[in-house]
Order: sequence, then C-alpha cells, then structure tokens
Amino acid sequence: MMEDPSSKEEITRVLKVLEALKQASHELHTLPSTNVIESNSLAIKALLELETESDTILSKDPHLSTLSKHLTKLKSLVDTLQKSCGHGLGSFLTRRVLIQSISRVAGSIESEIQAWIDRESIESLIKGLNEPLQTKEDDLVSLLSRFEDRVSQGFNRELQDSVLKSKIFCLLERVLCNPNCSKKVREQCAFVVSALIGFNKDVFVGQVLMGPLIHGLVSMTSWEAMKVLCSLVKSIKSPLVDEIESNGEIPKIISFLDYKDLQWRIVAMDCILEIGYFGRKEAIEAMLTEGLIMKLLELQRSELCGDLIDTGMFHDEKERSKGEKKFSESHPFASCVARFAVQLEVGEGLRQREKRAFKQEILKRVREACVSDAEAANVVAEVLWGSSP
Repeated sequence: MMEDPSSKEEITRVLKVLEALKQASHELHTLPSTNVIESNSLAIKALLELETESDTILSKDPHLSTLSKHLTKLKSLVDTLQKSCGHGLGSFLTRRVLIQSISRVAGSIESEIQAWIDRESIESLIKGLNEPLQTKEDDLVSLLSRFEDRVSQGFNRELQDSVLKSKIFCLLERVLCNPNCSKKVREQCAFVVSALIGFNKDVFVGQVLMGPLIHGLVSMTSWEAMKVLCSLVKSIKSPLVDEIESNGEIPKIISFLDYKDLQWRIVAMDCILEIGYFGRKEAIEAMLTEGLIMKLLELQRSELCGDLIDTGMFHDEKERSKGEKKFSESHPFASCVARFAVQLEVGEGLRQREKRAFKQEILKRVREACVSDAEAANVVAEVLWGSSP
C-alpha cells in the first residue's frame, strides 16, 4: 500500500493516472514504429508527463520506484532519438535500435504498473473479504468483479504469487459459505473461484476439493452458483464428481429439477448431464436412486419437451445442425432421458461393462415409469437410437 494514503480519492486518482499510463506504454510496446514514437505522440506525451510528476505521484509508494527509473530511462531514450535525425545508414540503424529499446522499456513500464494495480486490487479485496458484513455490498461486488476480470485475462506468475501469499482463496471460500453474507456477494465469490480455476487449475483445484466450497455452492440455492458448479465439473471432471457424491450433494442437485423456475431446471439439467458424463459408478447409482429417470420423464412430458428424432427431417448437414440448435433452445428438455443415457455412453467416468449395465437399468426404469406403452416405446427408441450398440 502507499506510505501516505491521504484518502481513498488519492489512491483512485493515482490508479486513474496509472491506467492511462499503462495504455500508453502498451501502445509503445506493441507498436514500436517511428509513427508512434514521435515527440508529438500521445503515448510519449503521457509517459513523459508522468515522469515530470514523479515527485508528487510515484515517490509516495516504494513499489513505484522501479517505475520511476524506467520513466527516466524512457525520457533519455526519446531525447536521444529526437537528436538522431540524420539520413545516412548509421542514423537509420541507430534509430531502429533506439526504437526497439523504447519498446522494451515501455513493456517494462506496463508490467510495473500492472503489478502495482494488482497489489492495490488484492489488498482492497482482502480488506473487504475480511469484513464482508461491514463493507457495502456494491463496493465488494465491484472489487470481486474487477478481480475476476483480471484473473480471466490469463496466467501471470506475479499475480499468482500475490494471490497465494494473500490466501485470498480461503477468504473467498469463507464468504461464499457464510449464509449471513448477501447472496449477490456470495455469487460473485463463486464467479471468482471459477475464474481462478481457469487461471491455473493445477494450483487451485486442491483447495476446491478439500474445502467446504462444493457444499457452499449447492446450499446457496442459486442457479448462478449452480452454473459455477457445472463449470467446475467440466474443468475438474471426475475428481469433483467424486466429492459431490461423497458429500451427499446429489439428492439436492436432483431436487432442483422440481423447481417451478424454468432457469433453475435448465441449469440443474445441465449440471446433471455433466455429472453423468464424468461420474463414476457411485455417482450414477446415486442419481438413479433419487428417481432421476422419473423426473426426466416428467420434464420430457412438459410443454417445453419434444423429440430430437424430429430434427432428422433436415437432409443438409448444416441445416440439420441449425435445426437441432434452434430446437434445443426452444425445447430444453427434449429427449432428456436419451440425452442422459448418451452422456453415460460417451462419458469418461464409467467402464465399458458399467455403461452397458446402466443402459439396461435406464431402459428398465423407463418402462416402469412411462404412463403408456406408446410413451415407453418412444423413449426406449430414443435411448437406443441415441446410444451406440
């Protein structure tokens, strides 16, 4: 943090200046041409103006001392470039070398600024997460959202080191699992967790599997949280499904199919399909024991149902693909029993003999749960048509 943070407004002002400076340095780094590096270049002006103001802005924070040195070096290089105005081969080569040097310094400036912004962002977020009930909801959500955006930009070793040293994952997990915190804040914490898994799954997956986060997501009773759980299943695969099953969360997930809210049922269906794809024998048995096939048949009978077989009317492959996509969007539960069976058939969690056994078990439960022979014949045909022999 800054040594003399006179106010929140001061930090905001410095942050605004540094953001503009980062953009200017990015332009110089990515476009190192003579057209950009001129005395009247906006990027050059922005960088050099900050260098002249370094006593009032940069000197307050020791973390910015290196940035100040880079700016001084940049000014020296630009001065030398402007004086190198000859037309001979030597002047041309000198200018090319100077332009490349300016580009490298601009890249260093951009990295230093981003590192400072990351430190400020993490420290502000830590403070908010340590006092979630004393921090304004909108302020904390904003901090979480900005951090999610930053993490989503891709891997950065310095950022990862800061995240690990700050133990921010534990704070996110604590707030997410705290029912006294607002639902909006808890959902945003879930989004950040998902972003961190995308940032570096190898580092953060262990914390997801060993902590109470899975229970926190399911117990939040939020379809946004369920979307995060679904994305985590896609990323972490069978090990996460194992934890979901061993923690006894599958009955709760299956129960979401009974909710009246359409969005809830759609998200629950997506999550169940992912569990089916990556789930091992125990997870699939737990879903069937909870009456999943009966619930899927009920959804399939709803006004939003349909038969994917009907999309076979398209002879052209592209038209068939468009037709299937349009049909699926307007009929989210179409042929959902067959879709679940296919997920098991092509998935990664089951052995081949287990796939065959579950296929027969699904067919048996379909025949028992259908209200008519016609419905049973139709659904059985879909399951057999949609699965490999």
